[in-house]
Amino acid sequence: MTFLHGIAASNGIAIAKAYRLVEPDLSFEKMTIEDAAAEVDRFRNAMKKSKSELGAIRDRAKVDLGADKAAIFEAHLLVLTDPELNGPIEDKIQSEKMNAESALKETADMFIMMFEQMDNDYMKERAADIRDVTKRVLAHLLGVQLVNPSMIAEEVIIVAEDLTPSDTAQLNRQFVKGFTTNIGGRTSHSAIMARSMEIPAVVGTKTATEAINNGDLVVVDGLKGEVHINPTPEQVEQYRKVHEDYEAQKAEWAKLVNEATISADNHHVELAANIGTPKDLKGVIENGGEGVGLYRTEFLYMGRDQLPTEEEQFESYKAVLEGMTGKPVVVRTLDIGGDKELPYLDLPKEMNPFLGFRAIRLCLEEQDIFRTQLRALLRASSYGNLKIMFPMIATLDEFRAAKAILEEEKQKLQTEGQKVADKIELGIMVEIPSTAVLADQFAKEVDFFSIGTNDLIQYTMAADRMNQRVSYLYQPYNPSILRLVKMVIDAAHAEGKWAGMCGEMAGDETAVPILLGLGLDEFSMSATSILRARSLIKNLKKSDMEMLAQKALNMQTTTQVVDAVNSAITRN
Repeated sequence: MTFLHGIAASNGIAIAKAYRLVEPDLSFEKMTIEDAAAEVDRFRNAMKKSKSELGAIRDRAKVDLGADKAAIFEAHLLVLTDPELNGPIEDKIQSEKMNAESALKETADMFIMMFEQMDNDYMKERAADIRDVTKRVLAHLLGVQLVNPSMIAEEVIIVAEDLTPSDTAQLNRQFVKGFTTNIGGRTSHSAIMARSMEIPAVVGTKTATEAINNGDLVVVDGLKGEVHINPTPEQVEQYRKVHEDYEAQKAEWAKLVNEATISADNHHVELAANIGTPKDLKGVIENGGEGVGLYRTEFLYMGRDQLPTEEEQFESYKAVLEGMTGKPVVVRTLDIGGDKELPYLDLPKEMNPFLGFRAIRLCLEEQDIFRTQLRALLRASSYGNLKIMFPMIATLDEFRAAKAILEEEKQKLQTEGQKVADKIELGIMVEIPSTAVLADQFAKEVDFFSIGTNDLIQYTMAADRMNQRVSYLYQPYNPSILRLVKMVIDAAHAEGKWAGMCGEMAGDETAVPILLGLGLDEFSMSATSILRARSLIKNLKKSDMEMLAQKALNMQTTTQVVDAVNSAITRN
């Protein structure tokens, strides 16, 4: 048995066969063939397999993703049956005695270049269709399998270099039991999605794709951050027992599902959930979420070939607001950029996208996109308890500009006779150090703060959270981070406002006692972390945690803070 160590990104134990989500090698050599007729037959057979495969993908997409997503594969099927493409390929094989792979590539490249040079968006999109389709046909010619996470139909553990948000959005929870990646950390999007999907994950193993083959039996231990490859039957049995024990612990936590989150000395805080789609509401409700503290709306924009319409967005926001039956729902406006890209938006490539044209910066410039989203949110506001927050706010001017656009759209809707909620709280993500430092001034104008610690930590420590070599600097308990958090909470309370946290730190067992002591009002986390956090808070006295927090603020290192928390929790 081979053993890999990584970062425990999502709790639990998963045991299943490996499915490598790795692009295959599609390289080949140009060759002269003797039997042209046989080579044409080989090409036609690859086309036939591709049609069958695309038809199955289209049918699955219709059921799982809707007709609009399935239309992409309809377009691909049309390309496969186009004689303008197939005819020249077969002609090359027959007249130039060229192997099918070379004939396919030369012909496809010619059409791709021709379409890309056209001053027409529709024709440019056809170039992308041809590229995708010919890649599939080439794979069949070479006898290799293209990966497609949406078509997984048996229990598996995904093995990948990393998982993009669009990759994870396609994963079928019924069959994907866990995953492991070469890179990433607890705050990478793959890790966050794993927690939302309630599947175990270990990231940052460095060598998972090298060490694990398709079909290998794999154990993902999301509790310890370990991956075991081809374990013995005895080891599998041991892990089944660990899994059963963990499930029993979850059953104990589940008894708190309908209880309020109240500390041992009767202080109430709100435990909310972070979600990406309306489908995530099931997990929020089953785990006793007291609200949605972060609705990541960017997932509405991903995994598609065009922007979502106002109506599509309205229906999604309405579904979440109605599903939460009057409990607060904090919706973050579009946060695209950094490691979240939209292929249909022609955005400039940047040297440092995390510090670049993203989130509110993009929305204030691309106002058509922003206004469409705000209109959809405002229309949905009458169906529940909506709160809107803007991400990546660095200056008061940015907040004022975004608020002004919101007010303009609200006036337009009311003029049109559309119903809009009378009171919608408007807040900001505090994820940039300058905003935390100036929180006392922001607090005069916003209705609430939500601290986004994932980015706040990386910006404060000047350490890319996706970079394994500096991952040791992702230190949520560092006294510098704790002091910034305290500044934000104190600034909010001084103006009679509330302060929440929607970064992964909010559900961290080491951080929760300190955050309780600092006076955080709302903790928003992955739904699967809520009951564990509620159980922890139930056994803590806020007064004791205030003394712990004060000590932590005056410590020098992360290690000192962790030791202090462990000591305090042991005594409790």
